Amino acid sequence: MPKGIYDIPYPTNEPVKSYAPGSPERAELKAALKEMKSQEIDVPMYIGGEEVRTGNKIPMNPPYEHSHVLGHFHEGDSSHVERAIEASLNAREQWASLSWEQRASIFLKAADLLAGPYRAKINAATMLGQSKSAFQAEIDAACEFIDFLRFNVYFMQQIYADQPDSMPGVWNRMEYRPLEGFIFAITPFNFTAIAGNLPSAPAMMGNVAIWKPAYTQVYSANVIMEVFKEAGLPDGVINLIMVDGPEAGDVIFNHHDFAGLHFTGSTGVFRQLWKTIGQNIDKYKTYPRIVGETGGKDFIVAHPSANAKEVSTAIVRGGFEFQGQKCSAASRVYLPKSMWNEVKGYIEEDFKDIQMGSPEDFENFFNAVIDKRAFDKISKYIDDAKASDLVEVVVGGEYDDSKGYFIQPTVLLTQDPMYTTMVEEIFGPVVTVYLYNDENFEDTLTLVDETSPYALTGAIFSKDRYAADLATKKLVNAAGNFYINDKPTGAVVGQQPFGGARASGTNDKAGSMLNLLRWISPRTIKETQVPPTNYRYPFMDKE
Repeated sequence: MPKGIYDIPYPTNEPVKSYAPGSPERAELKAALKEMKSQEIDVPMYIGGEEVRTGNKIPMNPPYEHSHVLGHFHEGDSSHVERAIEASLNAREQWASLSWEQRASIFLKAADLLAGPYRAKINAATMLGQSKSAFQAEIDAACEFIDFLRFNVYFMQQIYADQPDSMPGVWNRMEYRPLEGFIFAITPFNFTAIAGNLPSAPAMMGNVAIWKPAYTQVYSANVIMEVFKEAGLPDGVINLIMVDGPEAGDVIFNHHDFAGLHFTGSTGVFRQLWKTIGQNIDKYKTYPRIVGETGGKDFIVAHPSANAKEVSTAIVRGGFEFQGQKCSAASRVYLPKSMWNEVKGYIEEDFKDIQMGSPEDFENFFNAVIDKRAFDKISKYIDDAKASDLVEVVVGGEYDDSKGYFIQPTVLLTQDPMYTTMVEEIFGPVVTVYLYNDENFEDTLTLVDETSPYALTGAIFSKDRYAADLATKKLVNAAGNFYINDKPTGAVVGQQPFGGARASGTNDKAGSMLNLLRWISPRTIKETQVPPTNYRYPFMDKE
């Protein structure tokens, strides 16, 4: 039991290293890339205290060099899901009863390991396995993941410190219990930090978790498990499985002790999982918590007063960093006609300088998309646009998968604000521009709000404060993360808690106290010091 009220070190955001030529971090990262690429590793599932190898091995390939093999991971089946559930439930009681500061210590140590001895390794794994540039890996796999761990521990302390008032003779207490059962964490390929946060955030609050990463992220997921184990995370608290989604879901969503889903992925999959949980609701011990961050069709709107260079930079960075494979990536842009020629000129100027290729070459701004499936999907959108009379390819539009899954960053100009690429989530390096008449700014805001089912991120560029205020009000439900004079990507833990509503998810704001509150079940305890001994009340006495 705790013997004091312990103060967590006040978290500050992890400084982003530059990786500039001559810097020590650049040399260390390049050495890690060379060493890791030269090896073929064998990645097991982690169930309880066991490293489970099935022999059903799936190769891991760099998206930018798909003929190269980084290693293999072992795919499991429903029996391994059952074993993971058993391991998590066996660990639950001891983990839930562990003093909160002991849990905090584990995750604070994990953050320090990532900031120090594991920084180059986690970044290199993300670059090799997910085709991220050095900078994109740094702000994700290192900095954001570190921030999630440190800030969440701090938020945990704040939650536990929030106690009810007590009156004379009564002591009221609030106990923040973990959920009764296990959590299922399903994580995407595009952010190593999300992959680490989705199982660890519930675990911090005393829960146990089964973690299923995207197959295209297993290479860096393995490093995350190495870090957690070195930090002292007990066996069975987080169990890493690589099992086909429907097969895993069939076991988990039919289990009596399923207590919560922590999900990042597509809207379609999330809706199907929610439907399955609802249909199985009578099977569960408790009502499961469902937390999800899903798709986006994120926008940039420019008012005629906006600075054209600022807008063009937001399009290039917001739309094309990490090949547009961010749920927050700018995908649709609304520009006043008077601004187009200037913005177009700046974009074309940037594209003359942009280099595309391997993330191992630090001069490349742009790398490969994640896999063949993504490549085929994105290239079809481009082909359809080329065939449309309503669309002009402004820049880019070419693709080649002979060596890696490379698609040029592409800007389309459409005459139809409801054209496919203005409406559907592409999750790739395609940005579509629609031009509006300068005098129709307010009507355009209505168009932005009504075009997409999503509501994740969006940005308004304006030097006119009345216009910025109007956009903020008119688009109040169009984005959970709204930016004024900035690109709609790059949310920072503790500064811009992240999440959207509508078809973009439950808006439980990763990187804030709001998310952690979903993983607890409070119990109120009232203790009366001197209990009454007479059932009668004064109002009952005779006159």
